[in-house]
Amino acid sequence: MSRFANISLVQLQYLVALDEHRHFINAAQACFVTQPTLSMQIKKLEEELGVKLFDRSKHPIIPTDVGILVIEQAKQVLNETRKIENILLEYKGTVSGDLNVGIIPTVSPYLMPHLIRQISAKYPDVRLNVRELMTEEVITLLQKDHIDVGIVATPLDIDGMEERPIFYEQFCLYLSPNHPAYDQKTLDTSQLLEDKLWLLSEGNCFRDQAVNLCALRHSPDRKNTFNYESGSIETLIRIVDLEGGATVIPQWASLDLKPENRKNIRKVKGAESVREVSLIYTRNFAKAKLSEAFYQTLLECVPVELRENTRKNVLALA
Repeated sequence: MSRFANISLVQLQYLVALDEHRHFINAAQACFVTQPTLSMQIKKLEEELGVKLFDRSKHPIIPTDVGILVIEQAKQVLNETRKIENILLEYKGTVSGDLNVGIIPTVSPYLMPHLIRQISAKYPDVRLNVRELMTEEVITLLQKDHIDVGIVATPLDIDGMEERPIFYEQFCLYLSPNHPAYDQKTLDTSQLLEDKLWLLSEGNCFRDQAVNLCALRHSPDRKNTFNYESGSIETLIRIVDLEGGATVIPQWASLDLKPENRKNIRKVKGAESVREVSLIYTRNFAKAKLSEAFYQTLLECVPVELRENTRKNVLALA
């Protein structure tokens, strides 16, 4: 019998949790056990393996060199184990279980109300756990297996990450009636600098795309460009209504505007740029049947106006 036969999946779960939190009490809380229980199991695991997995003299604690290798293998073992459950569910033809989703704030307000209604109606045994996150947070949590899938702007081109486009949407300009270019149906992006231009905060991928769309990175005169620390498109629209100027909004947001506000939408002259929004997940993702049902439901939630858009001229994220 192998000397490692007594190693349990619970020990591996505790090991991975301790690596993530680097603190015995926090790791124990995350695993819903007491700190002595987690400490005892980690010590027992080290005795089984005959090596120290963590350097406890450091604060916070850190994995040893061999600990890093064992932790990585433990993650793979736990992921493969989860696949067994999903194989059984797929064999039974069942679409059920938890799906942990990270979604960026510039997509969530428009997509989520439709998605929740559709999932509830079609798959009552599926429980969605959704968090609004910035793109970098989505990627980090996916790589740590803290969430299952992400809905973000792409392409990202990250090794080990799959991207399945959901929709493409154009960039729209939202102007105050007092804007110097308000009477024009289409605007050159340089005209946006004739008045205040309100943008999302740094770190928001839609802000980066708006900056690229308007060529602001290379603009010699940005004195009228304002930055509002918010991830909310709706907040920017409200600011334009009250303070004047303009902002850049996604096409789906323009479709959700009240009729009296839609008259303030303008197109970008000569631009056919779109943003690509995709479902992303790691290549070792185990919930194949659930993720496919989720993806098909996402497609059904997309407005007809966006389905007409194509992938050409996807605007860069940075």
